[in-house]
Amino acid sequence: FIMMSGDIDSRVSDALDGESESPGANDNASGVAGALEAARVLTNYEFEGSIMYAALSGEEQGLFGGQILAEYMKENDMDLKGVLNNDMIGNIQGINQVIDNTTARVFSEGTRAVETEREGNIRRYTGGEVDSPSRNLARYVDKMADDYIRNLDVMMIYRLDRFGRGGHHRPFNAAGFPGVRIMETNEDYNRQHQDLRTEDGVEYGDVLDEVEFDFAAKLTGLNAVVMAGMSWAPSPPAEVEIEGAVRPSTTLKWKALDAEQNPQLAGYKIYWRLTDANQWQKSVFVPADATEHTLENVVIDNYYFGVASVSKDGFESPVVFPGPNGSFGD
Repeated sequence: FIMMSGDIDSRVSDALDGESESPGANDNASGVAGALEAARVLTNYEFEGSIMYAALSGEEQGLFGGQILAEYMKENDMDLKGVLNNDMIGNIQGINQVIDNTTARVFSEGTRAVETEREGNIRRYTGGEVDSPSRNLARYVDKMADDYIRNLDVMMIYRLDRFGRGGHHRPFNAAGFPGVRIMETNEDYNRQHQDLRTEDGVEYGDVLDEVEFDFAAKLTGLNAVVMAGMSWAPSPPAEVEIEGAVRPSTTLKWKALDAEQNPQLAGYKIYWRLTDANQWQKSVFVPADATEHTLENVVIDNYYFGVASVSKDGFESPVVFPGPNGSFGD
C-alpha cells in the first residue's frame, strides 16, 4: 500500500513553548488538510492496492510520530511501497519575494539509508547512486504531474530534504521504506516557527491569510493521482537483475508477479535513460509472461535501466532499478 501524510503539530519560536498561540496554518495544517481531502475524493473509487492516510505528531520536536509509525510497520512486516510526506503545500511567496504557483518540489534520498556495506560495494561497481526506490518514487511523482496536473512543474531535488533540515519521510527511509517529501517551492521563513508578532513592519507567524488554497488544492491533486496510479497499477517488479558487461546489448531479468495478487497485470516496461538525465527517456513494452528482455545494441555502460509493471488499463508502477539498491522491498 501507499501512504499520504501530514504533520498535525506546530510550534512558535521556542520549540518547547506549549502555551503561545501557534496556528501552523501552512506548517502543517495544509498537509493534513490535503490528506483529508485526498481521502474524501479517493474513497469514491475502488483500487487493487490500499491507501493509508496519516496525521503525524511530534514532528517539530524530533519526527517522533513518523518514527513510531515506521517502526510499527517494520515490526509487523507491512508492505509499504511509498510514503508521500506533505509538509507545507500552501505557500507561493518566498522570503526572496519570488511569487510562483506553477512549481513544486519533491525531495528524496539518492541511496538507501539502510544500505549495507555489501550493497554499497555493489553500487560502486554497477551504479545506482541516484536510483534508490525513493528517488524512483520521486520520478513517478514528477511524471504524474506532467501527465495529469495542469500548470505544475515538479522539481526533483537531489537531497533527502532541504539543506540541513528534516521531514517526516526520513524515519520511514530509516526503516527501509521508500518515501519522499512533496512541498511548495518558495518558503517564507518569517512564517515558520515564529511567535505571532509584527516587528519593523514585518508580520511574523504562520496564519491562514497567507495560505494559497488553489495551490494547496493543486498539490493535493498531485498526491491523489500518484496514489491512484500506484494503487491501480500492479506491484513493482521484484528481483530485477541486469547483465551486459563487455557486450553490445543489455539484458534485464525479473521475477514474475503473482497473477492472483496482480490480476490487472498486462505486462512490463523496460526503461532506460542517459546517466546524466533526471527522468526516464526510452521504454519498450513486453507481455505479462516475459521475465527477461534484451535491448539489442544498447550498451550497458552508457545508460541506467529499470523495469516497471503495467496494468491492463495502462497504469504503471514506479520503475525499479536493478539489484538490491533499487528494490521496493520484494
